[in-house]
Formats: sequence, C-alpha cells, structure tokens
Amino acid sequence: MATAVKGIFKGFKYTISQFFVVKEREIEIGYPTDVKHLAHIGWDGASGTAPSWMSEFKTGPDFATTSIGNSGSALSTWSSQVSKDSLPQSRGSFGSSVTRCLEIGGGVPENDCFYFGESMQHQSRSAMFRDMASPEKKKHKRNKYPHQKELNLDNTIVGVLVVKQTANFVEVVRAQEVPIYSSGTKPLPKIDCNGIFLTYAFESRVKEYPYLKNVTAQPWAFKSTATITNAGLYELKNWKIFIGFQNDEILVSASNAVITDVDELPASVGNGTTLSGFPQTDLKTSVLTAGDLDQIQAKVEMKGSLFGIRPPGFPMPKTIKLVNDGYKCPTPYRKGGTMSACCVRDLKVKVKNTTIKFLPRLKGDMVITYDVLQAYGNNYLAQVTMDNRHPLGRLDHWNLTWEWKRGEFIDSLRGAYTRRKDTSQCMYGEAGQYYKDLDFSRVMTCEKRPIIGDLPPQREKDKDVGNIPFCCRNGTLLPTTMNETKSKSVFQMQVYKMPPDLNRTALYPPEKWRIVGVVNPQYKCGQIIRVDPTEFPDPGGLQTVSLAIATWQVVCNITRPKKGETRCCASFSAYYNDSVVPCSACACGCTNTRRCNAKEQLLLPPETLLVPFANRTDKAVIWAKIKHFKLPRPLPCPDNCRVSVNWHVSSNHVNGWAAHVTLFNWGDIDFADWFVAVQLDITGVGFQKAYSFNGTLLKEPNATVFMTGLPGLNYLVAKTNGTHPERDPKVPGKQQSVLSFHKKHLGNRPTVDRELFPTKLFFNGEECALPSILPEAGAACAAANFKTLAFLACITFLFISFF
Repeated sequence: MATAVKGIFKGFKYTISQFFVVKEREIEIGYPTDVKHLAHIGWDGASGTAPSWMSEFKTGPDFATTSIGNSGSALSTWSSQVSKDSLPQSRGSFGSSVTRCLEIGGGVPENDCFYFGESMQHQSRSAMFRDMASPEKKKHKRNKYPHQKELNLDNTIVGVLVVKQTANFVEVVRAQEVPIYSSGTKPLPKIDCNGIFLTYAFESRVKEYPYLKNVTAQPWAFKSTATITNAGLYELKNWKIFIGFQNDEILVSASNAVITDVDELPASVGNGTTLSGFPQTDLKTSVLTAGDLDQIQAKVEMKGSLFGIRPPGFPMPKTIKLVNDGYKCPTPYRKGGTMSACCVRDLKVKVKNTTIKFLPRLKGDMVITYDVLQAYGNNYLAQVTMDNRHPLGRLDHWNLTWEWKRGEFIDSLRGAYTRRKDTSQCMYGEAGQYYKDLDFSRVMTCEKRPIIGDLPPQREKDKDVGNIPFCCRNGTLLPTTMNETKSKSVFQMQVYKMPPDLNRTALYPPEKWRIVGVVNPQYKCGQIIRVDPTEFPDPGGLQTVSLAIATWQVVCNITRPKKGETRCCASFSAYYNDSVVPCSACACGCTNTRRCNAKEQLLLPPETLLVPFANRTDKAVIWAKIKHFKLPRPLPCPDNCRVSVNWHVSSNHVNGWAAHVTLFNWGDIDFADWFVAVQLDITGVGFQKAYSFNGTLLKEPNATVFMTGLPGLNYLVAKTNGTHPERDPKVPGKQQSVLSFHKKHLGNRPTVDRELFPTKLFFNGEECALPSILPEAGAACAAANFKTLAFLACITFLFISFF
C-alpha cells in the first residue's frame, strides 16, 4: 500500500513541476538558442557565401567605433537594447547571417569579431522566456554528439561549429574540440587496412541486343568500378591489379588505367585482365599528403558486356589482387555486388632500399628504352633503343608502333622511317591551327599510331637519315647467342608537342607499344614506366658520362602463340615408318573450314613434303588407298605456314642415335642469318655434332640444340618457280643437316620413340606448331615381331614335349 501511495505522489510531483519548470528545446540543426563559452562571429549582415543555416540571424549593432578593449561596456549597451520584442518569437524570426570569423578559439582581431560575454549568457529563465510559448518536446532521442556546422569565409571552409540548442541562442563549443578540414582535403573513408586496399563494385547492368531466350547467351551491358587505395605507410610505385573476370566479359572502356593484356579496346577479358595506372601511376601515402584522397587513391570506371548472369545475380569476378612485387593478397571478401581485399607487404620479400625517385630498370625478353636527349619549349629530341635479351628471341623486318596521347607528331627521323607518310591529320587538325608557319610537307608523319621500320644497310652512312650507331640493318635483331652487336637497334626522332605542354619539362612518352616481325616470336609489351636516366659515355673519349633528360622503359616478353596463330610448323617421320606425319591442319590458321577438315590428319608419302599443299591431294589419296588408311571426308585443310621443318629419326642403336632436320621456306621473303632450335628434354644432352649446320648445345633453355647456317650458307631463300613454270609446282627454299647424339647420360636405360622427337621447335625465335601424333612402327616391324614370338612359342612347346 505504501508503494502505491508513493507512486501516486510521484505522479502529482511531476505534474506540478511542469507548471514551474521551463522545458529545454532539443538539439536541432540550424536553430541556435543559447550562447556559451565563446564565439568570434562578425555581424555584418547577410552574405551570399554564408551557410544557409546562418541566414536566420539579424544584423547586430555597429561596433565599428567600439574597441575590443571596451567590449564590456559595449556589450552592456547592446544588452540593454534587447527587449522581448527583439527576441525571436518563432524559429524563422532570425534574419541576418553570420558572415565572417577570422579566428576560432584564439585571439580576436579588433573591429572584426564580436565576443558574446557572460552578460547575455546568464540571463534568468523568466527574463528570457517571458513572452514565449514553451516548445514541444521532441519524441526522438537526444543525439550523442552535437551537430556540426561549417563556418564559411570567402567560399573557404575555415572551421566547424558545434551547435547545441538549449534556449534561443547559439552555443558554440571550442573549435579545438572538433576537426577542421581545409578546402583542399576531404575526410578519408574508414578503411581497416594497413596496406593497399582494393575494391570492386558492380554498379549496374542493362540487357543488350539481341534479346535471346537462351539465358546463358544473353548479353548484358554492365558498369563497375575498381578502387585502389594506399592505406599504408609505403608509396606504391607503378600500381597494377588483376581482376579475374569469369563471365565472358568484353571490356569496352576503362578510365584512369591501361589494359596490359590487350593491344586495344574493346577486348575479351573472360579469363581475367591486368590493369596499370595511367596517368596516375603511383599512389602516395596519406602521411606524406596530409590525407589527400586524390593522391592516395585511384578509381577505374569500367564499361563492357557480359553473358549469362541475369538479375538478381551479381556477375562478380573470381578474384581481385595486387600484382606488384613485394605484396601478398588474401582471398577477397565478397558481399553482394562488392568485393574487397587488403594487400599487405610480404615481410619475406626483401625490398631494395633506393635513393632514386624513379623505378628500377626491369628485365625482359625485349627491352625498349625511350630517352629524351634534348628538350625545347614545343619539341624535343628522343632516342629509341631496342635490346634483344632472349637467347632465342629474334626479329626480322621489325615494325614498331605506339600511340600518342597528347597530340604529338613526328617531324623527322634518323635511323628509321615511317611506313606511311601522312600529314593530313596535322594540316586539318589542331596542329595546323597552332603551327601556322610550319611546312607540314616535310613532316615525317602525323598519325596517332605511326608504324616505324628500320632502314636498309645502304642508308647506314647517310648524313640526312642515317649515321646513327646500331641502325640500318633492314629490321633484323639477332639473339645474343648469334651476334651480340646485332642484338640492338637504335633510331632518333624529333617530336613536336601541343598545348598545354609547351615547356621543356612537360614530357610525356607515347603509350601502347607493340613490336612485330615476319616469322618471329610474338611479343607482348607492358606499360611504359619512368626509370632513372640513361648514362651515355663521352663521345670524345673522356672519362665522363652524360645523363638523358628523362628516360622511360618498356618491357616486351615472348608469349606462346595460340593455336592457329603461329607462322611455322613441324612434320615428323622415322626410319621405322614409310609415312610422314605432316603439319597439323590449320596449324597457322584457316580462313575457311567449310570445305575442308580442320581436325583430321592424313599421312603422306615422303616425297610430298617437297611440293606445295595444293599439289599433294592426289598423291595423298593414292597413298591412303595403298596403305589402307582411313580417308577422312572432307579432306584435311592445309597448314598455311610460311616455314615448315621436318624432323626425321634416321637411326637408333645402343650407343646413340641420329636425326635429319630439313627447313622449307614457302614464303616470298629470304631469311638471312636464320636459326633453328630444337628442345629435347631427355636425349638433347647427348648432342654431339651437326654436320651441315653450326650446332651448339645451350644451357638455357635446357637441353636445346641451337643451329645456324655455315658461312655462305646462312640464307634460306624463298620459293621459286619450277623448271617448267606452266606445269611444274613451285619449289621451296631448303636447308638440311644430319645431327648425331650419344646415350652415355642414359646409362643402360633404353630410349623410347617419343624421347627422340622434339618437345619444342623454334625457327627464328617463333615456336612452331608440332603434330599431335608421332610415327608408329609399320606393318613390317609388326610382322617381324609376330614371327619372333611364333618361333619362341614353337621352341618352348618342343622343349616341354620331349623333356
């Protein structure tokens, strides 16, 4: 009972208190009520640059003639002028804005700021709320933190006001208690990662034409964003990320990045692709940039097409990771349409401490160096150097191309020339409008993607276009295993620039480098990177070096050709089989497979290797009938290769074995200083001699026999007409040699047939397509084996019967 009475009195006590206690208003953004602590706010009337929440203040009195030292009297005078009529009757009654505060939480300059003193802060509640209705109490909870407002000074954020609302005046907490952001910085997003933080966000998709009933074949246009943020303490140089696309994506565009796996867009990236930063190649740290997000973060916005996954599914990649050396990435965390990973430095990898501000020079199969030798306001002199560093790499009649990104054009060349001289893009473009007095008829080329070729040897000493070291070799770059001095090629060019790059330090190299040859390896070039300047020896013989103004480097590596993209092939034959296994159908590609079989092979008689494919059909059909081979219908397609190599195992005995290698040139171009390399994984170590070639056993690649032509026999001529061109087929250029091998390294282990055939075969550096089958033992060998077994069976039967 006592408890119940006590509860009733509590209720009466609360009701009575509401008649005498004035309720405080809740915190609301933009409605100041009470002044507490300090605020240095100038009252000059409304300002167009002031924040909108300050527009409800009225202009205060004129303090232009009142000194800060007498602020007490001034405040008293102004305080006496405040009546109940001047107090706000509603939320919208404040009229003017706070426009200027020169300092927050510090000293107050004279005649610029006003200090709200204690005289206004400690007014009685009855005086302050004499004629004001008590505001309704909000039902929502009081915020944990005060609301923040920005102070604006000449369109520049100079501080943050923390506003509480307890009466009808502004309470401003000390400025030191809140963060202050300058106009050039942004608040950093919260990232729980001490390293490189990667994210991939799938944004949207739209169904594309054609509309198909087959869900797996329906194309969709998608948009996604990849973000790379340096949240660690180490600068990330030349960032590269791998996105493991897996839905047959076709990438159409990618901002702020270069796709290193493809030459140009759009491109198929269904097996994943690598992106490198451009033009922002490096990501600095937050510590060294004061948290500038623009310098520590890169965003790549991608557009493309994908197949198969319809809403509500998310077509996410398989993985996303950083491919820079010295970092390791965990399995990405995925949630819905987002994926993230925190890549940290690998402590097991020793990072070289370097004092230079550029990246170290890289190694590769082909290294291209771009040196700026002279720089002027609107043009510069550049030197391009190509170094072949692969023991089997080679280029014949090389063609080098790139893409200008900032409107540059080539005025002149020495040591090389452009395949096409086109100046129309300059005359009718921006270059013609800027360089009005320049004679464009003498300009080398204005193409955005010029194709550069090497000069012939006759122009080596030409004073106008030649006279450059390591130039004019007709586009031949030999491996160092053949000739070290001929493994380098150099040319120079004068490059004109366009606005706004009209100063001598505004130097930008071209992008998207590519180099190709005739029958040579296929090179894949990476992104161009800035490296330490190249050192050149003094031409006068002094012990001094001169440095290039700026140097960039491109690394191109040999890639294994895809099926049907090579330009040479191999055929196999052996002493124990009468037939030859020819080059695979469509080994070097086919344009039309409707009338031929691209999957089957037809064994040939040996003499057919000397005639073109068009003249082999009749002999192949007759041979199949004689040998009772199955004749495929339709007949196999041609190999369409410029060069073919026949590998014939001529003998195999206990102590060694021998093989014949024959080269056939079916093209229209002669091959000077040719070479062929044969890789034999098990038996190659036993190489002894090449009788008609210059043969050498290489240590790298392992167990590879490297062969070149002897002096005077180093030309593999093109195909020629027969004796009677009107009826005889054309005859290919040929070179042949016998190779001998020993078996000492094998001991007493016998060799099997597959160990006598190459696992890889190269001609002039290009990997040739090998047949899918090997020669098998013929019927004669099978009959001989049967007779031997029958004889042994008879002897065994007689022995058992009589004994």
